[in-house]
Amino acid sequence: MPEPDRIIRLKTVLARTGLSRSTIYRKIAEGTFPAQLKISINGAGWKESDINRWVADPVAWRADNDNERSR
Repeated sequence: MPEPDRIIRLKTVLARTGLSRSTIYRKIAEGTFPAQLKISINGAGWKESDINRWVADPVAWRADNDNERSR
């Protein structure tokens, strides 16, 4: 049975990617970084698998390609 996908918060994403907070949000707006998931009224996070895929190949990652991969 595959391991469930964890939700990780901004601090972890910053550490894994080496990007700044502003760069992450700019890249989300451009569609070149995975978007956040709303996890509560005031909280959001990222699927760990999305961040891992981005780290593995940041140049080729696109939001529209990500949807095709998860099907």
